[in-house]
Amino acid sequence: MKVEQVLENLGFSPNEIKVYLILNDHGSTKAGKIAKLAKVDRSSCYNSLKSLTEKGIVSYVSIGQVKWFQATGPKRLLDYVKEQEEDLMEILSELQARHKAKKIEGQVRLFNGLKGVKSIFLDIARTGRDNFVFGSEGQFSEKMPEFALQFDRLKKEKNIKTKLIIRKDKRELDKKTSNYRYIPGIAESPAVTNIYGNKIAIIIWTDEPEGIIIENEAAAKAYKSYFDFMWKKAKEL
Repeated sequence: MKVEQVLENLGFSPNEIKVYLILNDHGSTKAGKIAKLAKVDRSSCYNSLKSLTEKGIVSYVSIGQVKWFQATGPKRLLDYVKEQEEDLMEILSELQARHKAKKIEGQVRLFNGLKGVKSIFLDIARTGRDNFVFGSEGQFSEKMPEFALQFDRLKKEKNIKTKLIIRKDKRELDKKTSNYRYIPGIAESPAVTNIYGNKIAIIIWTDEPEGIIIENEAAAKAYKSYFDFMWKKAKEL
């Protein structure tokens, strides 16, 4: 994964990333030169330096009337992430209580892009219930191979098993926690259905994947009955 992508995932803005990497690569530098090297205007550069300084990612020393900025060691990023986690832990119980209070039966959530799809799989892991899947063409492992292996580890930690109906010549990477069967002549499809607990997650594996989670006990039971019927008809690989 690219450095810029990881920093973006941590919540840094594009300009903050440019400024931070210039300082990390060049060492102590004046603001004007940073703006020139990062190819951002001075105002944006100063705003980025201010926010990075507040995060503790950048520091400066004043020599005369000139400020020289420098990036703190890269390991400071780990401390920053831990601080964010600690802040989140302080409010997590309140957020959880408010989240439960507002949930309604039959709620539907939409997700876009690979990040959105990742959120769906993390929800499956958090739920801790066995997952029943049909329609897979192995897209998860093809498009998100690193996370597919991480997801497999999460499933093993929580003892989550997957029953998966797939086309005969297809596989996912999570072989150790999955049991495969196939139905002859099944048509190729970009839509994959996951059934876990009282939820149904449908992922559409297009160029920009989309997903939906339906949280409804009755619907999940109906889909599970449909899956059980197909599983009995399916053949072992």
